[in-house]
Amino acid sequence: MTAFLLRRLIQAAAVVLVMSLLVFLGVFAVGDPIEILISPEADQFERERAVKALGLDLPLWQQYLVFLGNALRGDLGRSFVFNEPALKLILERMPATLELAIGATVAALIIGLPLGLYAGLKPNSPVSKGIMATSILGFSLPTFWVGLMLIMVFAVQLGWLPSTGRGETVTILGMRWSFLTRDGIAHLIMPALNLALFKISLVIRLTRAGVRETMLMDYVKFARAKGLSPARVTFVHVFKNILIPVVTVVGLEFGGTIAFSVVTESVFAWPGMGKLIIDSINVLDRPVMVAYLMMIVLLFITINLVVDITYSLLDPRVRLEGKQ
Repeated sequence: MTAFLLRRLIQAAAVVLVMSLLVFLGVFAVGDPIEILISPEADQFERERAVKALGLDLPLWQQYLVFLGNALRGDLGRSFVFNEPALKLILERMPATLELAIGATVAALIIGLPLGLYAGLKPNSPVSKGIMATSILGFSLPTFWVGLMLIMVFAVQLGWLPSTGRGETVTILGMRWSFLTRDGIAHLIMPALNLALFKISLVIRLTRAGVRETMLMDYVKFARAKGLSPARVTFVHVFKNILIPVVTVVGLEFGGTIAFSVVTESVFAWPGMGKLIIDSINVLDRPVMVAYLMMIVLLFITINLVVDITYSLLDPRVRLEGKQ
């Protein structure tokens, strides 16, 4: 297990280094922030002073080395617009995005697993066919349209839920959280469901496919032949074995949920990292853009590492295959 973990850590470090270069080059190619940050009426002397103050007068390779050296010390640069550390701005918005992503993931599991399990156990029933047909909508409907429809129905017409914002928050360990208040949960429900729509459909189909495949295995047939109850066969022998692909996909999708929550945060005016990156792109705030993308890269790598470790614990054959 130690050798397996060491190999994954070395691979993760290499990926972070390569991605830092790609992110830096990609953001550099977006445009010149001076054109937006400096008034068109400024003279050449003022423009040159601003370029030097922001460190944009150095060659690209030297800018990257400076960024890399600072990043190793935990400094991802200062925002051109807010004049604050970019990492601080992102960490202030991260709890809101994490709440949204965790809420969406939990909703996907709570809704998707039972529906997928039922559809797998009774594939020919009308209810199962309806579940599978409905799951197609989750893949097909645009996120922004679903968000607008949720606001129209549940906020405007029925008045059950608030339409925008994060609601009341409480501060724990220096971070603001809304899921601990009743008003915060009310604000969280619609954006979390909107973000979870694709994941619910994915979990339903993945669970159904896993159940159909596992039901044909010899150990399940043997368990039935021993006279075990259907509930025991389902939850002990079937459900446990379909958790491996579900854990893998949900873990990887959690990173994607955070990275691509931009649309949901924009529709529901949710003050998370997605809203921050959209505002930063509009003004070409390079440090915030780079810091955000690097945080997403680190998040994906960490999630992949956790999924690999969890996968190896659930299935020891993964560790054995890695030694070959």
